[in-house]
Amino acid sequence: MDNGSKRRFNPFSMHVNVDDFIPATDEEKEYIVKMRPSTTFFRDGVKRLCKNKVALISFIVIVLITLSAIIIPYFWPYSYEQMLGVTPGKPVDPSYNNLQPFTYGKTEQSIIDEGGSVFPHVFGTDSSGRDYFIRVVYGTRISLAVGFFASLIVLVIGIVVGSISGYIGGKVDLIIMRIVDIIYSLPDMLMVILLAAVLRQTIGNALEGTVLEKIGSNIISLFIVFGVLYWVSMARLIRGQILSLREQEYVLAAKATGAGPAWIIRHHLIPNCISVVIISTALQIPNAIFTESFLSFVGLGVNAPMPSLGSLAADALNGISSYPYRLIIPAIVISLIVLSLNLFGDGLRDAFDPKLKS
Repeated sequence: MDNGSKRRFNPFSMHVNVDDFIPATDEEKEYIVKMRPSTTFFRDGVKRLCKNKVALISFIVIVLITLSAIIIPYFWPYSYEQMLGVTPGKPVDPSYNNLQPFTYGKTEQSIIDEGGSVFPHVFGTDSSGRDYFIRVVYGTRISLAVGFFASLIVLVIGIVVGSISGYIGGKVDLIIMRIVDIIYSLPDMLMVILLAAVLRQTIGNALEGTVLEKIGSNIISLFIVFGVLYWVSMARLIRGQILSLREQEYVLAAKATGAGPAWIIRHHLIPNCISVVIISTALQIPNAIFTESFLSFVGLGVNAPMPSLGSLAADALNGISSYPYRLIIPAIVISLIVLSLNLFGDGLRDAFDPKLKS
């Protein structure tokens, strides 16, 4: 055998193949070893989310709508409660009521005829002479705020109750799950309407003279309704995750070191099911917004003159034959918000759910 040729090796021989211990060349290392930068679960999820164009566009739409609802009222010359044509000590000017888009009242038109400038009414005015565009913008802000804060309340209650039920188990889990089953058996919309109506009457007097009076009893009652009824889905979801995670080795190791149940839940169990929590919360927000819009539509939502998208749609029913756009505009905004949030929630689920990682 030549020195430059490789030795023949019998696979059934007991001798060690020396060729296996020859250092690999740089070319072989580059071919065999595929270097990959270190990453995390969150980074991988964000990369997958960015590849989902539908979810990314939905997220951009949500951000644009949210920023518009926050920023526009600061520089818009009209406020949501300002009745145009109403001047103290003077008779009401009816020419400002029910203006068509980009039309003006008598006083404004005279200013324009004299060479002045008047900020246009983009969506016209309502039956009370209030600028409709700023009312839609402010109504969007209220609906988004109610949706986000209500989902936050549901998240907190669901995580606390679901974690306790899943980790402790036994009679505690049995009692909590029976309460959840009872709440699930109740008709949702009927209970929401009844609770909202009762709470509006009982809370209204208690809020007088407090900081919460400006927010209104109806908004507070909405938050209470979500806290009482809508936490059950989140609690069951967290309970299922905790039941599967509490049998893992790292939980047993934490118990062996003397860690208490609260510490284990905060530092081990909840962080390991955070992806499910994010996904569920993202899908809960459009449900909260839709419920708020529905309650405002039937008159159990925000207090007048504060608008929401549901109350604007309800007010538009009076003149739907003459001014159909007043109903179409808030309906389109509600549909766009709910659709974008649902699509973004689906994108989060596809990106962060480990079962759908492939």
